Amino acid sequence: MNYTIENEQIKLTVSDHGAEIKSLLRKADGRELMWQADSAFWGRTSPVLFPLVGNYYKKKSIYNDKTYEMGQHGFARDMDFELVKESADELEFQLKDNEETKAKYPFAFLLTLSYKIIENAVKVGWKVENTNETEMYFSIGGHPAFNCDLDTYTLRFEKAGKANSEITANIISDDGSGCLGDVKSTYKLEGGILKMSDELFSRDALIIEDRQSDKVTLVNPSGEDVISVSFDAPLFGVWSPVGKHAPFVCIEPWCGRCDRVGFNQKLEEREYGNKLAIGEEFNVSYMISC
Repeated sequence: MNYTIENEQIKLTVSDHGAEIKSLLRKADGRELMWQADSAFWGRTSPVLFPLVGNYYKKKSIYNDKTYEMGQHGFARDMDFELVKESADELEFQLKDNEETKAKYPFAFLLTLSYKIIENAVKVGWKVENTNETEMYFSIGGHPAFNCDLDTYTLRFEKAGKANSEITANIISDDGSGCLGDVKSTYKLEGGILKMSDELFSRDALIIEDRQSDKVTLVNPSGEDVISVSFDAPLFGVWSPVGKHAPFVCIEPWCGRCDRVGFNQKLEEREYGNKLAIGEEFNVSYMISC
């Protein structure tokens, strides 16, 4: 089921399946900003990535000498959430562990996703609660996709309000594992601007670590800002499907990422993994502004 909240500037629609944004409409010009999940290119709009961002090496993790198998980006995006709060400007959804999740992931959890409209922006909140009698390990990330023409739109990267002069991205290995290889690419930027193309995404997502930016803006051919994603996250991804010349780009704040090729698969040793003590909460948010 879809739920809608709005104000004078924007209208947001979220599905309880995956607690996924399905539409963000800018009322001033009637423009739909979100990709509309055409499966010919990519059948999603803005999935949450939990409890895994990217891939485990060989699709497996090991915890307490037991092996768990899980596909790319985890299971939350494919599950039905419960709507627990609805008001004129806010929606909140929850997902709890069950027998299906425990077959893939060793921990109990309560995951809450929230969406709040603030003027011309949407605040997206993630809360993870550890409901185990032991510490837990997890990753979480966003994957919002925005309509654009890769040939004519550009991306502007900023840090603390200043335009970046360059950005360095890790590149996915070409061995088919979906994990991080040893290749890095550095892109020189003019006024923080990176041009997009099919070639830019020919090796899959750009994985940008070390808090190089905290704001990425999609810019139209006239030089006008279309939409910005602001975040306080240790890394983020930029992606459009390989070889499809898709009419969208994803700007993805992450608290976690895929394993490196050859990683030992131990869940508690994953790079950029998060750890919660018994009864502890993890709270992070990011903003989509238009």
